[in-house]
Amino acid sequence: MTAQDQLQMIAHIREHLLPQCFNAAVKAGDAIMKIYKNHDDYDISLKSDHTPITIADRVAHNTIKESLGPTRIPVLSEEGREMLFDERRNWELFLLVDPLDGTVEFIKGNNEFTVNIALLADNECVGSVLYVPYLKKMYVAAKGKGAYLIRNIEPTANPSYEGKQIESMLERLPLPSARHDGFRVAVSRSHQTPETMERVAQMRELHPDMELVEQGSSYKFCLLAEGEVDYYIRTTNTYEWDTAAGELILAEAGGRTLSYPDGKPLEYNKSDLRNPWFEAHGAYIE
Repeated sequence: MTAQDQLQMIAHIREHLLPQCFNAAVKAGDAIMKIYKNHDDYDISLKSDHTPITIADRVAHNTIKESLGPTRIPVLSEEGREMLFDERRNWELFLLVDPLDGTVEFIKGNNEFTVNIALLADNECVGSVLYVPYLKKMYVAAKGKGAYLIRNIEPTANPSYEGKQIESMLERLPLPSARHDGFRVAVSRSHQTPETMERVAQMRELHPDMELVEQGSSYKFCLLAEGEVDYYIRTTNTYEWDTAAGELILAEAGGRTLSYPDGKPLEYNKSDLRNPWFEAHGAYIE
């Protein structure tokens, strides 16, 4: 794809695709919240990798796939069928989706779950939306155009947000109000290892005033992008759909995400969709 082609595509993303992804995420969030209120009917089972799946994951997946079907862009989703590498290796454009990120937190009932939709071109994320339905917060980004927060986005079954309307509500990230004293390190609430704690101890030596923030789901990327936290370390299994949307939002807010400990960019649409361990640096960190 030439530089001119990419510029035209980014303009198309902002005008057309991001609003469609925005509405799909809101609609999926509404489906999730309706199930979330009925804790006795989650229909929990285990996937092949021994991670849990609920009826909310399945319903959100179907909602997003149906909503974005008219785009005719292939969808690679955590809850979709397992896509063979030979089938997807030559995709120039596709949607990478986690319909319910933070299933463990959803089951625990602590409100820390998100809907992640990322648009990838030539295996690079160029547009994303990340919705936190319980908090009614939407994060959006387009490559080279910045990252933004939109507040008070109610989950609803029939969202109809349009480009101009979305643009009128944007708050640029990072947020000046998020600046803080001290150093805040985010870790997963439910997925910690000795290696995580070893890295936390190293950071504490550099920052004796360090505050540890436990948080579930991709919302950690959003807190980094806002500037509420400064650093995030992950030393357990994640997959490409866990990071793509949040990574672009953080990058467009001035942060960065690199593999840990070797410091390489994360890659997408690999034959093996698992990520390496990684660390992410917040928007206000030099």
